[in-house]
Amino acid sequence: MKRLLAIFGVMVVLTLISLLLGKVQASAEQTAGAVKLTADQMSGIELRNIGPAYKPGRVGDIAVDPRDSKVWYVATASSNLWKTTDGGVTWTTPFDQGGSYSLGCVTVDQKNPDTVWLGTGENQSQRSVGFGDGVYKSTDAGKTWKHMGLDKSEHIARFQIDPRNSDVVYVAAQGPLWAPGGDRGLYKTTDGGKTWKAILTFSENTGVTDIIMDPRNADVLYAASYQRRRNNGVLIGGGPEAGVFKSTDAGATWTKLTKGLPTVDMGRIALGISPQQPNVVYALIYTAGNQSGFYRSADAGATWVKGAGYKVTDPQYYGEIYPDPHKFDRIIIVDVGMQMTEDGGKTVKGAGWKGMHSDNHAVWFNPKDPKHILVGNDGGLYESKNGGSSFKGFNNMPTTQYYRVATDNSLPFYRVGGGTQDNGSHAGPSRTKSSGGITNKDWKSIGGGDGFQARFDPENPSIYYSMSQGMAISRQGKSIRPAGGGKGGAKGGGGGAIRGNWDVPYIISPHSSQRLYLG
Repeated sequence: MKRLLAIFGVMVVLTLISLLLGKVQASAEQTAGAVKLTADQMSGIELRNIGPAYKPGRVGDIAVDPRDSKVWYVATASSNLWKTTDGGVTWTTPFDQGGSYSLGCVTVDQKNPDTVWLGTGENQSQRSVGFGDGVYKSTDAGKTWKHMGLDKSEHIARFQIDPRNSDVVYVAAQGPLWAPGGDRGLYKTTDGGKTWKAILTFSENTGVTDIIMDPRNADVLYAASYQRRRNNGVLIGGGPEAGVFKSTDAGATWTKLTKGLPTVDMGRIALGISPQQPNVVYALIYTAGNQSGFYRSADAGATWVKGAGYKVTDPQYYGEIYPDPHKFDRIIIVDVGMQMTEDGGKTVKGAGWKGMHSDNHAVWFNPKDPKHILVGNDGGLYESKNGGSSFKGFNNMPTTQYYRVATDNSLPFYRVGGGTQDNGSHAGPSRTKSSGGITNKDWKSIGGGDGFQARFDPENPSIYYSMSQGMAISRQGKSIRPAGGGKGGAKGGGGGAIRGNWDVPYIISPHSSQRLYLG
C-alpha cells in the first residue's frame, strides 16, 4: 500500500511539473510572439537627426542640369543621392527608397536632362568601401527611380550617353572587389537600359574603370581596364590585363592601344579627352616599376608620349582626371591635394585651389562660366565662383560617415560619440533642454584623423577616448599609444614592434574602467 501511494505521489508530482512546464512554454511563446514587431508597428518608430552637420562625408560624383546651373545631383559614398534646385541652399534626398546607400557615379542626359542615370557602389577599392546593386534610372528628374539591372556589378565607375540617342548608354563596371566574377567590364544598352550587352570583358578579376567618348563622333570610344581584387591582408591593384582600348564602331570591336604606353603591368588608369581638340587624349597611369605618369596622345590614341612621372598618392582611392573645357591642355587631377597640369601633362603642380577639405574625388566645370567650379571630396561638396581662388563648403548636408558609435552615462541626457572617415571623432547630446533643440555648437571634437571608435568611462562620463589610424589612441586628447606602436597613416602601421593599420579594436573592461584592451 505504501508503495502504491509512493508511485501515485510521484505521478502527481510529474503531472504537476508537466502542467507547469506547459504553462511556462505557452507563456514563453506568447512573449516571443509579443516582441515580433510588424511593419506597421515599425513604421511608428521614427529616427531623429541629432547631428552634427558641420562634418559632411565623402562625395563621389557630381552632375548638373545643363538647363540650370543651380540644379545639382551629388552622389555620396555612403549617404545616398542629394539634389538641390537652388544652388545648395536647400536639399532633398530623392533616392532614399533605392537599393543602395553607396553610389559611384551620377550622370544627367544632356539631350533629355530629366533623365538621370545612377551607378551604385563607390568606384574605389579602399578598406572601407561601400558596394551597390547595379544601375538605376529616373526619367522625371529624380522623383522616381527604376532599377535597370547589372545587379552584380557592385562598383559602377562611369556612364557615357550617346548624345544622338538617349537610349544608347555605356556603363563602366569595375565589378566586385572582394570576390571574382559578377557584372564586370563595359556594358552597352540600345533600349534605354531594358537589356545590356557586355561589349568589353576580360576575366573574373578585371573590369573597366573609365570610358570616354569623342565629342565629335559618339562612335569613337576609349576605355580603361582595371585588374584588382582585395582581401583582408592585401589589395592587388593591377596586373597584365590592364590597358587602354579604343573603338571606332560604337563598341562593336576594340583595339588595344600600346605604342608609347607602359610595357609593364598597369594599375588604375584614368582617361580624358580634350574638349577643344578631341584628337588629344590623356591618360594618368599607375604602373609597376618606374613607368607611372601622365601620358598624352595627339593622334587619337595611335601614339603616346610620356610626360611627368606623377603618381597619385593612392590609386585605389584617387586619380581621376578632368580636362578644363575653357583652356586647352589644362587638366585637373584629383588627389589628396588637388593637382593640375597646364601643358598636357609635361609638368604637374598643385592647382592652388584654396579653402577646401583634402582627399578629392570629383570636379565639375560650368561650361558657360569658367569661374564656376564644383568639387566633391572627403569633406563634402564645395563651390567656387572665382575660378578656384576660394571655395565655399556646404555644411547643410548631414552626410558624415561614422565607423562606429558609442554612448556615455551623462545626466540628464546621455551623449553619443563616434569616429568618422577622415573627419575626426565627435560627441554630442542625445537631447537638450534648449527649446531650439540640438545645434552644432552642442557637439564637441574629441579626436582627429580618421576617427574610428569613441569610448567613454562608464563611471566618469567626462573621460573619453578616441582613436585614429596607426593605433593613435588618445585619452582626453593626450596620446596613450602603446610603446612601440606603429605610427603609420592610411597605408599601414609603420615599422613599430606593435603594428596597427586602420580600424583596430579597443574596449574599456566591463569589470574595471581603468583597464583598457587594444588589439
